[in-house]
Amino acid sequence: MNKEKIMQWILRIAVAGEFMGHGALALGGKADWVGWVEKLSGFSQPTALNIILAIGVVDIILALIVLFRPVRPLLLWMAFWGFFTAILRPIVGQSVWDFIERFANWGAPLTLFYLLKKE
Repeated sequence: MNKEKIMQWILRIAVAGEFMGHGALALGGKADWVGWVEKLSGFSQPTALNIILAIGVVDIILALIVLFRPVRPLLLWMAFWGFFTAILRPIVGQSVWDFIERFANWGAPLTLFYLLKKE
């Protein structure tokens, strides 16, 4: 296996792990995230919880896609979503460092997007 393929696999595993982990936390109804949806959208707690659960399912599906057959447009979505959820931290009152700490959440899928050849 050449260096480029090794780098792709490292990134595929890293991105899949990130989205699988976040998806599992969402399926667990992570209280902070439910609260953020309530706060930013005005939805009720049960609706916010359902949104977080749906996001969790999507995150897990994306994680599996990246592992088995990455799709370049989906990687762009993952980069956007990683950036959005990272920048959301200071918007809801957390430190800007909570945003900076999550640069890999959008940087890894974006890098994988550029490493994969157009088919």
